Amino acid sequence: MKENPVQASVEPLINYFNKLIPLNEQERELVTELFKPRLYRKKQYVLQEGDICNQFNFVVRGCLRLYKVDEKGNTHIIQFAPENWWINDIRSFHKKLPSELNIDALEDTMILQINHENLITLYKNAPKFDRIFRVLLENSFVTIQNRLLQNISSTAEERYISFIQTYSQLSNRLSQTQIASFLGITPEFLSRMRARLVKPKS
Repeated sequence: MKENPVQASVEPLINYFNKLIPLNEQERELVTELFKPRLYRKKQYVLQEGDICNQFNFVVRGCLRLYKVDEKGNTHIIQFAPENWWINDIRSFHKKLPSELNIDALEDTMILQINHENLITLYKNAPKFDRIFRVLLENSFVTIQNRLLQNISSTAEERYISFIQTYSQLSNRLSQTQIASFLGITPEFLSRMRARLVKPKS
């Protein structure tokens, strides 16, 4: 039997939800109906500064990044989103305000998207998802809070070790420049720090 490509692409998301709270048949059908698959090529924008973030994004395969470009043209990476991660500009999505952030693909990336209207439809037809997305937002808040605390109270080495623990699957997929931008240090400093960490202690 020929595989349904939409059903195949949504399966990782259904598995993700099932690990949180098992879904019944009607809920699985809602997910299949309301989440839309989309492929973004490497370097393609998912969201550009100035646009309103209209989609909640779940990464099926590949990797996205959320970042801000400052007035001097420097890139500050806020989040990476590999497989089974969520990514969006929460402020822009819920307030319907122009985003100050960008999201683009670091690799060819398949994602599942749900817009605000369909998310409300999902909540109304299956209240279980209201709880699931509340937990997702709480987890996102905790992650942002931890990142803020790290930026004001941790050394670069401590932030790098935390990065490796959080994004263990990405350490060989990201460039040194991308990791340095996430950590708020220069690529040269990151290179010296990595060399120091792997050097055997005498």
